[in-house]
Amino acid sequence: MANQFGKKGWTPERINNLEDKTYLITGGNGGAGFEATRILLSKGAEVVMLNRSATKSEKAVEDLKVMFGADAKISYIEMDLANLASVRKAAEEVNKTVPKIDVLICNAAVAQVAKQEFTVDGFESQLGTNHYGHFLLNNLLFDKIEQSNGRIVVVASEGYKMGIKTIQFDDMNWDKNYEANAVYSQSKLAQMMFAYELQDHIKNANKNVSVYVCHPGASKTSLIKKDAPLITRISWAILAASPLVQSAEKGAYPELMCATEEGLKQNAFYGPTGMNYWTGPVGECKLEPHAVDKEVMSKLWTLSEKETNCKWNF
Repeated sequence: MANQFGKKGWTPERINNLEDKTYLITGGNGGAGFEATRILLSKGAEVVMLNRSATKSEKAVEDLKVMFGADAKISYIEMDLANLASVRKAAEEVNKTVPKIDVLICNAAVAQVAKQEFTVDGFESQLGTNHYGHFLLNNLLFDKIEQSNGRIVVVASEGYKMGIKTIQFDDMNWDKNYEANAVYSQSKLAQMMFAYELQDHIKNANKNVSVYVCHPGASKTSLIKKDAPLITRISWAILAASPLVQSAEKGAYPELMCATEEGLKQNAFYGPTGMNYWTGPVGECKLEPHAVDKEVMSKLWTLSEKETNCKWNF
């Protein structure tokens, strides 16, 4: 498919002045999230990071204020996506202290956790963090996003194609067949299905929020950590040293595009368009039909409301 932004694809040069805009981003203190935060600040935006680590967040705020001056509009609220009580507390603080939300960027994730681990709420850690945590956060902040006719950006992954291509409803924690990559794939597919199902709910309820889905390609971030299986870490170290992997800054382009560009399609999937969608000009990528299977999306939505104990009010 031809890139609507030409041969170079989308780049941050297309972003206009953002001085009256407020962006919330999960996982904004490292990797692509930090680069997205930096670029938004460079365009005059206010950015509130929702991060798990206070220490890393303070360091990120400090570094950004060195870059953009002491009055740079950057702050953070502590939030652990793997703990629904923490998500509720952070959302309450956002609703109390942040006057408006133009865009919520769901950027944070955990990946390739080698052995089965659980969140404090008893969910498999990748699904619990990447999907359930963000599902609840979006619900709790939705009204405020709608007040700005705002948008939600879900950062997914090309990994959604690597697993079983549906949701394993009979064993959501993968007690019987846990495998790091397959479960990561499931968690990212769940995030995408949430986004596309949310689009349908918004349309049916005549709400004014846009939802976009993207992926960062293969980027040099800290996503593959010590928890990943040894073979994954070795493979990634070799790949990261090659031209097949791009910088964290370029990995931030798709989410920045979805957060700022006008005229994008919602029922689409955006990211690098080069070989295997790993790197290359940012634009629209092929969306596999299993990611928009309506029956599975609806079932996952109902289950997610139950598991997070939070019904959407439309």
